[in-house]
Amino acid sequence: MQPPSQLSNMDWGNWGKYPQDYNPSIHGRYDPAKYYGKADVPFGQVKLGELGSWFGRRQKGPITLAQMIGRAYWRWQHKYVLPKKCGVAPFFQVTVGAMIFCYIINYPRLRWHGHYKYH
Repeated sequence: MQPPSQLSNMDWGNWGKYPQDYNPSIHGRYDPAKYYGKADVPFGQVKLGELGSWFGRRQKGPITLAQMIGRAYWRWQHKYVLPKKCGVAPFFQVTVGAMIFCYIINYPRLRWHGHYKYH
């Protein structure tokens, strides 16, 4: 771990700030679920012949992947959790997601369970 004096001199880039493409005078209030970059054709409307060039226009890397996951999380929050009358849908979605995650983690141990003589 670095001493505090070195941490204060580090370049943190865009960490903890608004996206670089966000302009409050144009976009208004900041929404973490919205992509503020250049608009492009949605994936569902891309033809098979244009798929290679569409992927070529994408920015690739761990930071953009983390931003995409964050936007998807906020879209889910806005749709299911944050409305005034949200219901039980988010509870069941998280429960089913946790069940699938635990099954995937435990699959190597459960794989041969059906072959046991006494199970």
